[in-house]
Amino acid sequence: MLAPFACHPDASRGRLHGERMSSFRSPFQRDRDRIIHSSAFRRLKHKTQVFVEHEGDYYRTRLTHSIEVAQVARTISGVLGLNTDLAEAIALAHDLGHTPFGHTGEDALAELMAPYGGFDHNAQALRIVTRLERHYADFDGLNLTWETLEGIAKHNGPVIADEGKELPYALVEANAEWDLELHTFASAEAQVAAIADDIAYSHHDLHDGLRSGLFDEADLMDLPVTGPAFAEVDALHPGLDPMRRRHEALRRVFGRMVEDVINVANIRLDAAKPQSVNEIRAMEGTVIRFSKPLYQELKVIRSFLFTRMYRAPSVMAERARVTAVVRDLFPLFMSQPEYLPQEWRQDVAQADTQQLLARIVADYVAGMTDRFALQEHARLFQTGPL
Repeated sequence: MLAPFACHPDASRGRLHGERMSSFRSPFQRDRDRIIHSSAFRRLKHKTQVFVEHEGDYYRTRLTHSIEVAQVARTISGVLGLNTDLAEAIALAHDLGHTPFGHTGEDALAELMAPYGGFDHNAQALRIVTRLERHYADFDGLNLTWETLEGIAKHNGPVIADEGKELPYALVEANAEWDLELHTFASAEAQVAAIADDIAYSHHDLHDGLRSGLFDEADLMDLPVTGPAFAEVDALHPGLDPMRRRHEALRRVFGRMVEDVINVANIRLDAAKPQSVNEIRAMEGTVIRFSKPLYQELKVIRSFLFTRMYRAPSVMAERARVTAVVRDLFPLFMSQPEYLPQEWRQDVAQADTQQLLARIVADYVAGMTDRFALQEHARLFQTGPL
């Protein structure tokens, strides 16, 4: 049973291009399936989360991260009476626009694209599902429902241009075709997908950081949330095998975050008593959030991860190496677009300005996996394996 403030499939605003309804799947289930079967989703298995994809078999990639986010989103949505299929679809799609090499690649591409309208991975995800996936006979993109597109566009909140800055190109393009009401908050399902992202990476970055040896369990004993979790495991299971101890502690950290979000949501929903998804969108703030005490504790953990993991010397050295790859590939394709694959040539032939050409090159480079970007760099610059 869905809550009155959930997104009900039979009340969906539909698709930009009309299609016959499925006889056995809801519109949001159909969205989820199209995302899973997309080329961009498959490529996530070889895209960086924090560590470059080939550095270790146990580290998260964008694909495993997206699956974990979807699992968290389904759990929270189910408890709150929200539409689990919509939350899952948005969660699975939220990282489709990521470049190779994670945020490092995005930073490099954004700098290169600054003269041509910029680059933003959230907006790129929208561009992928509305234009770049070209498999269907009747339309470009995946022709997702309005609710899923809304969730991809503004799961982090209303999208308003900062003073002196314009909205990301891909977002303007998609919104001009179909008004996504960028000034409002998104559905509760989209808000769940956003906080599920926070929960997933906060949890698994601790796992990956420990496995990499960038810090150890003793370092986590002095932090909020993680310290009490390890202490609880030690009290319940003295002398536990180190790997089991780590898992038991971090799953308690994970549970603390999920339970906190559910408790806060129930309190806010009970107070506001929204009777429709539009009332959720019109609220002054998000209904899905961490409590203030936990949010402050997680800021301490994120600061620790920033210093000890995201800016660790070994990680920074790798960042510099892969930044050079993006900085080499982009201008090469701009000056010699004949190096682009054959299927991209038609778009290039129609690009009558440098800005349009740059957008095509950015689409191509952003779609690369880590390993393909490294291989293409080695082939085109004859540098050998980096």
